[in-house]
Order: sequence, then C-alpha cells, then structure tokens
Amino acid sequence: MANRAPEYGLSGQVYAKIQGKRDPAQEAEAKEWIEAVIGEKFPAGKSYEDALKDGILICKLINKLMPGAVPKINTKGGGFALMENISAFSTAAKRYGVADAELFQTVDLWERRNIPQVTICIFSLGRYAQKYGFDGPVLGPKMADENKRDFTDEQLRAGESVLGLQAGFNKGASQAGTSFGTNRHM
Repeated sequence: MANRAPEYGLSGQVYAKIQGKRDPAQEAEAKEWIEAVIGEKFPAGKSYEDALKDGILICKLINKLMPGAVPKINTKGGGFALMENISAFSTAAKRYGVADAELFQTVDLWERRNIPQVTICIFSLGRYAQKYGFDGPVLGPKMADENKRDFTDEQLRAGESVLGLQAGFNKGASQAGTSFGTNRHM
C-alpha cells in the first residue's frame, strides 16, 4: 500500500473490519499447505501476503493441482506482468470449481486490501483438491458428498398429512383468555 493514502471515515472503518477478520493461524495453515504441495518454502523474511503478492507461488499451486492451468507464469517484469499471474490464478481456480464468492480480486492481493479473502480462496482450493482426489496434503474440512434420497409415493403422501408445530397447530392450545394486566384507564 505504498501509494495509497491512509483510510479515514467509512472507508477506514471498512478496511479495519476486513483486517480484523485476518486469522494468523489460518494463514499459517494455508502457508504450510502451499509449501507442502509445491515443494518450495516461502521466501525467508517475507510475510504471508508479500510472498503471495506476485502470484508466482499461487500459480505454481494451481499448476500442481491442475497441470497446465497457468501455462505461462511471469517471474519478472513490471507490476502488470505480475498482476497477470494473480488474474491467471483466479481464472484457473474458477475452472477448478472454486465458487465466485470464495474467489478474490487481483487488487485484494496485489494491494493487500483483502488478505482474508485470499486465505478463504486457498482453503476452498484445498477442499476441492480433496474432492477431486488429490493425493497430497489436505487443507481444511472435506467437502460433503451428495446424499440423494429416494422416497416412495406412499412415504411422500404420509409426510403431507403431518402438521408440524411450524404450521401453527398446537394441539388445540390458544391464547384465548390470557390477560396481561388491566386496561389502561385514562
């Protein structure tokens, strides 16, 4: 955020709220998972977001999970060349199955505006890796499998005749006759 003015007012409050969602334990877990999958350590002395900022590590990650997902990883060049890495990762992650709500925008990582969203995306990628049978290390909980049920017509009809308490039926009980004190005298 070298070229960004300090945040004040509402935008300052929003930024503080986003930064308050950061969880160092989750970031450390995501970092360890990325290192284990790609077989490289994060650069020494760099923070989590600084190591991911150029997009090289996350492009290597998606290429391990889905070979050839990012055919060209820019390792040098100006900001725009490195930002293309982040954009290519996002496109590949979406093709891998990560939901739009769990993806992050390029500026979220490049300008360090929403690092918690980056971590959410990495955890989502870890869930999908388990779902697709990746035999490497795991990150996060396993995604639920479909549990389709087949009911007979008789079972479906039996369920229609049941009146639950949500339907407003309470076995004849009502509030008739209840008193909450005397009337107001004016």
